[in-house]
Amino acid sequence: MNFRPCIDIHQGKVKQIVGETLNDEDKPVIENYVSEYDSSYYANMFKRNNLTGGHVIMLGDGNQDAAIEALQAYPGGLQIGGGINADNAAYYLNNGASHVIVTSYIFQDGELKRDRLEKLVSKIGKENLVIDLSCKKKDDKWFVVTDRWTKFSNIEISQATIEHMEQYCDEFLIHAADVEGKRSGMEASLVEKLADWVTIPTTYAGGVRSIEDLELFNKLSKGKLDVTIGSALDIFGGDLSYKEVVNYCKKY
Repeated sequence: MNFRPCIDIHQGKVKQIVGETLNDEDKPVIENYVSEYDSSYYANMFKRNNLTGGHVIMLGDGNQDAAIEALQAYPGGLQIGGGINADNAAYYLNNGASHVIVTSYIFQDGELKRDRLEKLVSKIGKENLVIDLSCKKKDDKWFVVTDRWTKFSNIEISQATIEHMEQYCDEFLIHAADVEGKRSGMEASLVEKLADWVTIPTTYAGGVRSIEDLELFNKLSKGKLDVTIGSALDIFGGDLSYKEVVNYCKKY
């Protein structure tokens, strides 16, 4: 189990927000934390601790400059997501990203757009692609959600979906969007299912808030999944020690 750190950027600043409150209608966004430090500060921190495979997420427009600052501070150490498509993916890879993360570009109108996915893979290679299968629960099943987690797709998170999508990417990033940013505990049943299904590196995000949660996560995932933690960490205004998390995960 690896700890995968995150740098979420909103309106040019490093923030922790409740992701499902993002919108295009100028409605208030729930902010858990707004940092006084820029993105390169966190990138350098993660570099010093030898944490690889973390992600920089651009939450809306106007965040490209801050994202590039982070990538260039830690070349090859961070992935990037948020508005990634076949036309701009190579730009971010050339500016230091190890991988690009894609969701809404390949999931449109509730369906997987295979032509878009294949175009992206042909341009950058599957070895540089992370597919974001962030999801919400409906009728006791999980479905991929897109457009800042506001729209359900018809793509169920299942063993068949995982097996199919693994053909196109190097890793998965999966936010449990119902609990992300709420410090309310993880989606334990989702963690267990993912551990049974995935055969490539997969990072789970959502609800982990304590060392006890990490211990449970490690047990439920059988050590097969990596984890990211955001607003619960003390470096983002929470109570959970970043140093403790780093040291705990390095034991496994």
